[in-house]
Amino acid sequence: MINNQPRLSIGLPVYNGENFLKEAIDSILAQTFEDFELIISDNASTDRTEEICRAYVEQDKRIRYYRNEKNEGSAPNFNRVFELSSGEYFKWTACDDLYAPDFILKCVEVLDQDPTVILCHSHVTIIDAAGEFLQNYEVKLKTDSPKRHERFHELLHKHLCYQIFGVIRTSALKKVFPLGSYGHADGILLLRLGLLGRFYEIPEYLFFARKHKQQSMSMFVPNYLLFANKNQIISPSMLPDYYAYSVWFDSANKGKIIMPHWRIFWEYLLSIWHSSLSLNEQLHCYRSMYQQSKGTEYLLLQDFLKALQIFWQNWRIGLIKS
Repeated sequence: MINNQPRLSIGLPVYNGENFLKEAIDSILAQTFEDFELIISDNASTDRTEEICRAYVEQDKRIRYYRNEKNEGSAPNFNRVFELSSGEYFKWTACDDLYAPDFILKCVEVLDQDPTVILCHSHVTIIDAAGEFLQNYEVKLKTDSPKRHERFHELLHKHLCYQIFGVIRTSALKKVFPLGSYGHADGILLLRLGLLGRFYEIPEYLFFARKHKQQSMSMFVPNYLLFANKNQIISPSMLPDYYAYSVWFDSANKGKIIMPHWRIFWEYLLSIWHSSLSLNEQLHCYRSMYQQSKGTEYLLLQDFLKALQIFWQNWRIGLIKS
C-alpha cells in the first residue's frame, strides 16, 4: 500500500494577494524539501488571487485551493488551512514572504533529530516591496531553554511573532487552542506552544519577511517595532492598535466591545492554568507577567474608554433606528 500522506503541510491563507502571491508560491515550490502539500485558502479575494491560484493548481499536484464565500477574517482562515492539513509537520506561510531554498529542509532536519523541539524557524531579514534588503530583525528570544517558565518569560517580550511561520509539529498544534480572534492571538499561540516544548532558531537568515504599504500588519504595527530589540523600552502609547488588530483577526469583532488588552491578560492566565506546570513554575510565570505588565495600566484604562465609546455609538444608533 502506497502512503500518499506528505510529511509536511504548508498552509497559505490569503486575501487580495495578487501583488506578491506568485513570488511567494514560487519560493515554496523552489524548496529543496519536496515532500509537502500546499493548502491555499482564499478569503473571498476580489483581485486576481483566484486566477493565480488555479493556474498553479494545474501546474503542481501538491497544491490544493479553497475559496471562502465571504471574508471570514484572518484567524478563521489561518485555522482553516491547518484543519485541512494532513502532514506530520505543519507550516503557515504568508502571501508576500519569501524563503531560502533550504529553509524547510533545515527545519525538518532539526525536528527529526530532536523530539524536544516542537517548532523550528530561522533568523529573519526584512525586505521591501521590491524584495530588496531593509534590515535584519534583531529580536532574538531564548526559547530553546529546557525550562518551561523561562520560555514563557521570553515569549512575553514584545516581538513580531515571526516564529509562527516556522515548521511546527502537528501533534503540538493540536494540543493548543486554535488561533484566537483577538489582537496578539499569534503571540498567545506561540506562548502556549512554548509551554509544550522548545523552539530552535537556525542561526542563518533563511526567512525574508516583506514589509510594504499594502499589507494588513502595516496598519497596526509601527515601523520601529520591526527593528527593535527585546530589551528596548517601549512606552504603552507606542504599541500596536490591538482593537484594530482584533478586527483584522476576525471581522465579526467590528463594532463590538472586546477589551483587547484585558483579553490578552486573560489569555496569559489561561495559558498557565491549562498547562501542566508545577506550582513553582506557575509562580515564576506569574512573576514574569507582573514584570511585563508594569507601566501598562494606561492600556487597560484605554480599553474601558474604548468600550464606553462603542457603547455610546451603538446606543445612539439604536435611538436613531427606533
